[in-house]
Amino acid sequence: MKKAVLSLALTGGLLWALGTSFSPLPALGAFLSPFSGFWSNERRIQMLDAEIHLPGVESEVIIRYDDNRVPHIFAENDHDLYYAQGYVTARDRLFQMDLTIRSAAGRLSEVVGEQALPLDLYKRRTGSVKAAEEAWKFVQQDVKVRRVIEAYSDGINAYLSNLRPADYPIEYKMLGFTPEAWTPEKSMLLMVEMTHTLATPRDGDAALTNVLQKFGLEVLRDLYPDYADRESPIIPKGTKWNFKRKPLPKVPKDYTEGTASVREPLSWPERVEGIGSNNWAIAGEKSATGLPILAGDPHLGLTLPSIWYQIQLSTPESNAYGVSLPGAPCIIIGFNHDIAWSETNVGSDVADLYAIKFKDASRREYSYDGQWVKTDFRLEEIKVKGKPSVIDTVVYTHHGPVAMPRWGDEQKPSLALRWIAHEPGNPVKTFYMLNRSKNYDDYVRALSHYVAPAQNFVFASNENDIAIWVNGKFPLKWKEQGKFLLDGSKAAHDWQGWIPHAHNPHVKNPKQGYVSSANQAPADESYPYYLHWRFAAANRAIRINERLEGMQQATIDSLRLLQNDTYNVLARDLLPTLLEQIKMGDLNASQYSTYTALKQWDYEYTTQAVAPTIFEKWVENLPFFVWDEFTTDAKKPLQLPQKDRLWQLILKEPDSKWFDRVETADVKENQADIIRLSFKATVDSLTRQYGTYSSKNWAWGAVKGSTIAHLVPPLKSFGRSNVVAGGGADVPNAFRGKWGPSWRMVVALGKDGPKAYGVYPGGQSGNPGSPYYDNMVTTWAEGKLNELVYLKTIDENHPKVLSTLKISKR
Repeated sequence: MKKAVLSLALTGGLLWALGTSFSPLPALGAFLSPFSGFWSNERRIQMLDAEIHLPGVESEVIIRYDDNRVPHIFAENDHDLYYAQGYVTARDRLFQMDLTIRSAAGRLSEVVGEQALPLDLYKRRTGSVKAAEEAWKFVQQDVKVRRVIEAYSDGINAYLSNLRPADYPIEYKMLGFTPEAWTPEKSMLLMVEMTHTLATPRDGDAALTNVLQKFGLEVLRDLYPDYADRESPIIPKGTKWNFKRKPLPKVPKDYTEGTASVREPLSWPERVEGIGSNNWAIAGEKSATGLPILAGDPHLGLTLPSIWYQIQLSTPESNAYGVSLPGAPCIIIGFNHDIAWSETNVGSDVADLYAIKFKDASRREYSYDGQWVKTDFRLEEIKVKGKPSVIDTVVYTHHGPVAMPRWGDEQKPSLALRWIAHEPGNPVKTFYMLNRSKNYDDYVRALSHYVAPAQNFVFASNENDIAIWVNGKFPLKWKEQGKFLLDGSKAAHDWQGWIPHAHNPHVKNPKQGYVSSANQAPADESYPYYLHWRFAAANRAIRINERLEGMQQATIDSLRLLQNDTYNVLARDLLPTLLEQIKMGDLNASQYSTYTALKQWDYEYTTQAVAPTIFEKWVENLPFFVWDEFTTDAKKPLQLPQKDRLWQLILKEPDSKWFDRVETADVKENQADIIRLSFKATVDSLTRQYGTYSSKNWAWGAVKGSTIAHLVPPLKSFGRSNVVAGGGADVPNAFRGKWGPSWRMVVALGKDGPKAYGVYPGGQSGNPGSPYYDNMVTTWAEGKLNELVYLKTIDENHPKVLSTLKISKR
């Protein structure tokens, strides 16, 4: 009887659950339906020959799929090529494209509810949607590129037009919404979103202004230098600049007063430091083939599906292979018969905050250059799932949108954002031209159209040229312009034009026989223009350049091994000094074991090693022991000095006053005291977190928390957790947490065509039920590469080609 009652209760509970929607999830009955629910998605994974008829194609398109489900598209013209690219990308990655654009547009609330409202408001107030609209207007002036983007959009919509609800990607069924038509503006919005990710408007201007006001200019320039002590610039030191510098704007007299109009506490969302990227190319003199070899591995947030989508795009005029961004046409990183290219982020200062004072509560006028200037208004409607829409009025000045308003107290400054994403550009033209480039001159012409996000474009060709350009559209600034808040009421604080493209830092065929970048400073202090006061620490760059310097008779495998290098030069340079200050007699058993592990370490970030766990926690703790003067509160945040400046103090300025802690007024600490205190605190912290010292519990592979999550974080079962691989933030294999090499590629140029290898941590399909969803993760984690199937002709007989899809006109 009890069993019967229990069975009845379970049945009733199940029936209730199947008909109930647990927001943001749908009713489980619809989700589990064998006719329209999750299981129907399994039917979409087959790799069979097929022919489909679609409206809009002009000639027959042949798409050959290889054993990793990479489409190799052969078309007779550009229109059909990009139409087909849009179609196959949507077929594999529709939900990813949709979600990315909704996030970029500030439209997540209409899907997941009001918890996404703060992010949506932020995206609207930083002007992302308006920037995409303006970019599309600009691009339409270029007929060829306009047609490329329109064809790509039409291809996506051709797929959508034949998509039944039963075949919607699983995430739509779980979240309970439907896909919508694609537009060219969405492709432009994707490029704006990349600018938001890589040229963020969260760059510390407000927090550094607070530091300036609290400590003064002398302290600020000491602790926040414009050029790091440990540096290995992208353009080799001593490179001559073959141009006459354009006159720089004059520095306003009141600039370093902390923006005279801003004296009360200000805050702004701070940049979250990522990990960065690597790329390099070696000249033929260093390679076994006598021709260049290029390598690239952009480090981005790792997700399933991957940010990248592998594809080959071929017409009678061009034949390129590489990775694309789902939602945008062309290949972003890749190669063709004659050249190869890859990018890393520059990190230039292209987002500045301007203090704005409105005349009154109407916000219709603001003070500028001694006059009251009219503002523009843009109404942003944010739809919220299950709630009324939110209408946000965004005020625009000539600087840009007022991204941080102070409604109700208009006499206190609001912050307007001047951001490179608001500058219309034509990035698709750059990649369209790169896909077709044959030599160095073609490559430079392609780069001249690029605006943002600024990238270090590395290049190699079968004409035995290598090069790198620090490329983008850079504002012409006085030194340190934008390091602090700018005064929006003064014309002298505006951006004063642009650095000419030909003056961007670049080098071709340097004597050293290689070019490389790892997000470090673009050039030494002889470069005559101001790009930023801070870049990524040079640790990865130093290690990469040390290894490239010694390479001879290098092969593809030589460069693959460098991509997987886990040696930490910061630990090599810093740790001996730290350990010298530890007194052995003061250590307990756990501290002694920790010290011994560090003393015996080879500086490699392997999964079995314990020392990386200890060192990472120690260098994470050290700044808080030294910079206690910078204790802050939410109303007036202070930016801590860069870690490179702290390492410089430890290595070269052991008597610095900053080692004395203000919170212990009756004791005067020195460098040795701080090192010992932080070491013991580090051991205590690790013990609390992972238990008593153990080579198993403290092993780097067990604690570094490497995951490849689904795009929707709550859908944990669709991600990959505990991915075991070496690496860390400061080593060439920069894999830690949710960040890492999002695409590894090595290309050996040849007169008869390239030989290329590559892999990313995911798979071509966005369907979690597909065998091509995450099939390349293990290969990637093991540091291996797949040979890339580069078909030279449409009918080339290749053993890895498994099926063919034909698209013909309906």
